[in-house]
Amino acid sequence: MRSERLLSIMLLLQTHGRLPAGDLAERLEVSVRTVMRDIEALSAAGVPVYTVRGPHGGIALLPGYRTNVTGLTADEARALFVLLSDHAHTELGLGRALGSALRKLMAALPAPHRPDADLASRRILIDPVRWRGGPAHPATGPAVDLAVLQQAIFTDRRLRLRYRHGRDNRVRSYTLDPYGLVNKAGVWYLVADHRGEPALFRTDRALSAGILDEPVRRRDGLELADVWDGLRRHIDDIPAPLPVTVSVHRDILARFLRIHEADLAGPPPTDLSPDADDHPERVHVELRFRSLAAAEVLLAFGTDAEVLAPAELRQALARKAAEVAARYTTDTDHR
Repeated sequence: MRSERLLSIMLLLQTHGRLPAGDLAERLEVSVRTVMRDIEALSAAGVPVYTVRGPHGGIALLPGYRTNVTGLTADEARALFVLLSDHAHTELGLGRALGSALRKLMAALPAPHRPDADLASRRILIDPVRWRGGPAHPATGPAVDLAVLQQAIFTDRRLRLRYRHGRDNRVRSYTLDPYGLVNKAGVWYLVADHRGEPALFRTDRALSAGILDEPVRRRDGLELADVWDGLRRHIDDIPAPLPVTVSVHRDILARFLRIHEADLAGPPPTDLSPDADDHPERVHVELRFRSLAAAEVLLAFGTDAEVLAPAELRQALARKAAEVAARYTTDTDHR
């Protein structure tokens, strides 16, 4: 819609200063002619926007002019407050900055949108880091409509969930008190209490979900971020980690680090270029795993990732590799 585009132009100019008309057109996916018509409309509406001709020219707002975000729709305002989990911001050193930014943004929102935006920030989290201990099983898509789960979460209602467990494939039914939804490295999870105890449910294993006509019974003083942090730590934290040293071929180093980001025992190598002539062909990477069995996923890289230590893991991988080789050298004519 044109009103949204006009607001986008003001926010872009406010953020970046002077911008060429071509840059604005590219960002907004419209023609330069359309941008110029929008600039005329903004000027006619009293926005102090002006153009500068020449090779270093462009479009800009008068210094000191600021707009607010009252043009946001309710859904847009709520979307802005679907945030990365707190521990991700803390690890980046942005925890205090995040809180300050949210307070400023909340103050600028239209008053009718503030409750929904605040609720979204407390009921939905995005955690981009994979689970520790090997590649996560990819999501197959939600078996239930996420909108149903969201409705229960945002209206503070209890949920009845039929769920197929991954560990034994059995189907069980639960009455839950939901705290919210978390997207963990691309997989959606429902965080809820079951009989007063915290529990985690992958939404793609939920067979059905129904909203009950009963108010939710969350534990006092707890929000989604609190319950999620406890569940995450219970799964991720390793009481006695197994240190593993791997020699990784530089050609696959970037992919290896993406897959094993959560298993790194220290800072990753900084130079990921596979074409650097003045760097060694292989790079040592220090990892940590929950157990020998969890570390066996390294065999998936074949000879491109060689485990140097510990010796017991090298022996375990050698046995696995020998079993695979024996299977593929067996005569299959009788099958």
